Amino acid sequence: MRIWTATVLLASAAGFAASPALADCKPTSEGGAMLEMKIEGLHSSKGQVTITIYPNDPDKFLASGAKEARIRVPAVAPSTTACLELDKPGTYAVAVYHDENMDKKFNRTMVGLPAEGYGFSRNPTGLLGVPAFNDVKFAAVAGVNHLSITLAY
Repeated sequence: MRIWTATVLLASAAGFAASPALADCKPTSEGGAMLEMKIEGLHSSKGQVTITIYPNDPDKFLASGAKEARIRVPAVAPSTTACLELDKPGTYAVAVYHDENMDKKFNRTMVGLPAEGYGFSRNPTGLLGVPAFNDVKFAAVAGVNHLSITLAY
């Protein structure tokens, strides 16, 4: 997988390469799939946005150690954009949170409610808890796939 952001060069994991410009968000091979994500509704530019990609498996969605990829990009209010090259076209799910204090954890209040902005692919509404995998999964096809996620605080 390759990761791009508009302002930061990221290449921290094996198999990841980066490009300095989001305009380069296009597959490097024929039949490749890119995911261009726009994370909207950030309340501030503090910290970073953590984006986690999950494979097509409901049992792995939000499970510890089950991610396909995770990237962290600098927060830019009111929207942050990132680009990631997927291993192949297929079905995926995305979970995002605004890590304002940069502790690399999704913080909660004393009563267990989210203390940081969060969102999911397909922007499920009316959540009383964690959404079901079927509510957030999407099909990534060959070429550039655009995904817009609005954070809830």
